[in-house]
Amino acid sequence: MSSWMIIIAAVSSFVISSVLGNFLIPILHKLKFGQPIREEGPKSHQKKSGTPTMGGIMFIIASVFVSVGCYVALCILEPNSQYTQDHVKFIAGIIMAILFGVIGFADDFIKISHKHNKGLSEKQKLVLQFLVAIAYVFALKLGGCRSETVIPFLGRVDLGIFYWIISVVVIVGFVNATNLTDGIDGLDGSVTFFASMAFMVIAGYLLNNGMSVMSAALAGACLGFLVWNFNPAKVFMGDTGSLFLGGYLCAVAYGINMPILVIPIGIMYIIEMFSVMMQVSYFKITKKRTGQGKRLFKMSPIHHHFEMCGWSEVKIVIVFSLITAVMGALTVLATFYTYSSAT
Repeated sequence: MSSWMIIIAAVSSFVISSVLGNFLIPILHKLKFGQPIREEGPKSHQKKSGTPTMGGIMFIIASVFVSVGCYVALCILEPNSQYTQDHVKFIAGIIMAILFGVIGFADDFIKISHKHNKGLSEKQKLVLQFLVAIAYVFALKLGGCRSETVIPFLGRVDLGIFYWIISVVVIVGFVNATNLTDGIDGLDGSVTFFASMAFMVIAGYLLNNGMSVMSAALAGACLGFLVWNFNPAKVFMGDTGSLFLGGYLCAVAYGINMPILVIPIGIMYIIEMFSVMMQVSYFKITKKRTGQGKRLFKMSPIHHHFEMCGWSEVKIVIVFSLITAVMGALTVLATFYTYSSAT
């Protein structure tokens, strides 16, 4: 039954997400919710100014409603009172992802209403994000979840109180990394599709039905969104969508009790984030030493560097997606080996 539910989750979320585009995009056009393009970005992006944003609402609605519906159906068809912690992780994870989406919505709305590319300040966003992450971790703790995690090749490791502290930092960092990956048509959605597929396989192997349907629903919803977002994009996901994606993937990683997997599976998000950190740090250091800041990359995040090197947006999406798929496959194999060795 669970296998069929995973298929149902993936297909139905794809249909809902793609069909929603027919209704949402005209509404966004009518409301004039066009994306402001930053002036310092690639010149080729200026023609995208006015393209509707907040399109992430499409896959948010699809993934949330489908995953909740399928999970409730599984609980009815396959009741098991021993999975209380699974219920906590599922509910808290869905709520966390939605709240990150709300933060992104507020950021997008301010940008649109003021007609510039500056929404919430960095401080405001970080404070809100940390509050959401802390609330999520606190919910897991209250729900009886332990500070024990599984690390590939090492097995179970108990980090004690440091597990919860590290978790807050990891969640906020990963959510922002996912947000930085949203910079060209189809990139964030494509990378997230392959990341979701990897998590779906792992969750299925662990017989974690809740995380399986969550992953399947997100994969299908992202694919449905790409119908409208692949180059040339008719709609952007906005911070509404990208922050939601980061929170959702974190929820799945914690749901299967292997949060460390966000690093290999989400390798492209991590690279995007570190490219920005390296660019800013190198610029500040060289400016302090020489009086004139220098750059490591032509532009950051790193997908813009490749654009400036002459890569097309489609080529970047394909390469980044392939890297995610390969890393996802290797992570799946590492997880299988870790659990098979422990039995």
